[in-house]
Amino acid sequence: MADLQPCVLVVEDEPAQREVFIYNLEAEGFRVVSTDDGNEAMLLVEEEKPDVILLDWMLPGTSGIEICRQIKSRPHLRATPIIMISARTEEVDKVRGLEMGADDYVSKPYSIIEVIARVKSQLRRLRPATMGERLTHEDISLDSATHRVFRGDKEIKLGPTEFRLLSTFMEKQGRVWSREQLLDRVWGRDIYVDTRTVDVHIGRLRKALVLNGGADPIRTVRGAGYALG
Repeated sequence: MADLQPCVLVVEDEPAQREVFIYNLEAEGFRVVSTDDGNEAMLLVEEEKPDVILLDWMLPGTSGIEICRQIKSRPHLRATPIIMISARTEEVDKVRGLEMGADDYVSKPYSIIEVIARVKSQLRRLRPATMGERLTHEDISLDSATHRVFRGDKEIKLGPTEFRLLSTFMEKQGRVWSREQLLDRVWGRDIYVDTRTVDVHIGRLRKALVLNGGADPIRTVRGAGYALG
């Protein structure tokens, strides 16, 4: 079953550096997948759909800057934050990396504490619930640190799946999620669940949200999926 644990893809060909990233990121509660190969990195991006990518500029074969360009050229991957890690310290190299679509740039030698802080910064921007943030939508508030939901001054009791669904909707308010996308985000890619199960849990979530009054905030988009607001 999926949870709110964010995934970081580490693309680094230096074994010692890669292990430092993996150890420290896992210690911070992240799920980490890694590779030392640019071509494999593209496969992992598609398969794992990481929340953040740590990408070394200097890789054998396909360079990090080319991987960055490929990821950012694909519409369904464009929003994935990429933090470039590079031994290149010249300003022109940093500018080139950012122009290719990198969201941040860290020069070697780096502080692992700084790199993790930058990963968290990107996650806080894109998936605030994973960082324990409090989310609000009109009179609904969700505290991801305590797993409590309120509508007005009334607490709403939600099951784990309904809580993850609401977190997903509240992180991207107005976005239309297909049933398949919700299955990936809420149930996990390794779990086989019929898409009709999504409808059942959406129904439970709606029922809980309107139990004490108030309009149904979840919108059904015919032929597309569901959205909040």
